[in-house]
Amino acid sequence: MRPEGRTPVILKDLLVKNRDAILERWLHLILETYPADTSTLLKQSKDRFLNPVGYTIFKEIEVLFDELLEAMNFERLSSSLNNILKIRSVQDFSPSQAIGFTLLLKKAVEEVFGRETQKEQTLEEWLRFYSRIDQMAIKAFDIYMDCREKICEIRVNQARAEREMAFKMMERMNVLKEKT
Repeated sequence: MRPEGRTPVILKDLLVKNRDAILERWLHLILETYPADTSTLLKQSKDRFLNPVGYTIFKEIEVLFDELLEAMNFERLSSSLNNILKIRSVQDFSPSQAIGFTLLLKKAVEEVFGRETQKEQTLEEWLRFYSRIDQMAIKAFDIYMDCREKICEIRVNQARAEREMAFKMMERMNVLKEKT
């Protein structure tokens, strides 16, 4: 219940004010999706050179969060999602696990704010914000599938190249046998 005379807090202002705490919690939740030993390594440093995966994830979720609060520039949003999903698509994740990090933002927000603060916002504000997160998750799925398709193409091309190399080696061996 709001005290009389208190100006209602706008959700966006509250999210901006708590940006760092939300991002830290979101990063922590994302890193928990990795096996324990990998998660520990990724949590050790945000240095670009000592921990490129952890650094990339942290930098890109900053962009994602900011885009969710602004006009949702889908080009920037897609670029950041792509940078994260390039990593997650080659790791041992199912599709739902690979893109699930987007939905962990909801959990991070809820954990940072708790139930009391959320009661101060209108349901419409929360639904609009959560809808944006859902839109980001849907976009993430499309990007993940593109990444997996590229991986399959690379594997097929690699298999073709190896097959061709094997045939060439067999031809050379046949030529050598014929000469002897």
